[in-house]
Amino acid sequence: MHINRVDLNLLVVFDAIYSEGGITRAAEKLHLTQPAVSHSLGRLRDLFDDPLFERDGRLMMPTPKARSLIGTVRRSLRELQIMFNDIERFDATSSDRAFTIGMRGLLEVNLLPALATRIAKTAPELTVASVRLNRPDLESELATGSLDVAIDVLQPVSDDISYQRFAQDRMVVLARPHHRVVSQGLSLEDYLEQDHIQLSSRRSGQSFEDLELSRLGIQRRIRVRCQNASAALRIVKETNYLLTLAENYARELAPQYGLKMLPLPFKTMAFDAYLYWHRNVDNDPGNRWLREQIQALIR
Repeated sequence: MHINRVDLNLLVVFDAIYSEGGITRAAEKLHLTQPAVSHSLGRLRDLFDDPLFERDGRLMMPTPKARSLIGTVRRSLRELQIMFNDIERFDATSSDRAFTIGMRGLLEVNLLPALATRIAKTAPELTVASVRLNRPDLESELATGSLDVAIDVLQPVSDDISYQRFAQDRMVVLARPHHRVVSQGLSLEDYLEQDHIQLSSRRSGQSFEDLELSRLGIQRRIRVRCQNASAALRIVKETNYLLTLAENYARELAPQYGLKMLPLPFKTMAFDAYLYWHRNVDNDPGNRWLREQIQALIR
């Protein structure tokens, strides 16, 4: 197959159908008619000699061939977009570009309001989407452009990924005001005697503080595993359970629930947040502008 036989717009349609799971939603996303998208899908099927998508109820499910193609297609579209971005001057005051940031729920609570306020003042036509970060897919989503940047704790990444420390933090303990540890102080012995809430977005496995305790050869008593910070904070407010949380989030959220903050009674590794992006957008003016806005919030 020679490149001169390929209409590159077909790849955009392929990506949209794959992302949206159907022709109707793909058409809405691309601002095209359904017949136009259906016609493009027919051309794609001829081009690749494969159905690519098969109907399963209301969804169009990708075939094995489509799943094998999507990574390459997205990387190619990403490279083309970067090329045009390099040619085109980025002006934040008038740009209608859409950025996607991958981050965890607590980071969103702490960061997104300030970032949205900043962008509303300096780039009123620009769009920002915060989406849940799936750590195993960090590199691939940055490479394909599904994410423009990501913010998370330090992760093992390849040389294709650039990263920079975004914020320094440490862990603290939250308790309701009348808990005895608030007036008596919290020793390691007291910490281990108490019941705890473990805050984690994963179904199983140790959280940061439990990994640190395991290094000391000890473990705490976990009564509730919770994936939502607001739910965890409400439980702390109504019980004698303790919640261990990063200090930046604790300072933001604890006053809303009337909770007290105590020092963590054992030493841990640094709990810092890092900003990640793919090296192929190092010099992309829009992506660079977004990174500067995020860094400025901390400065």
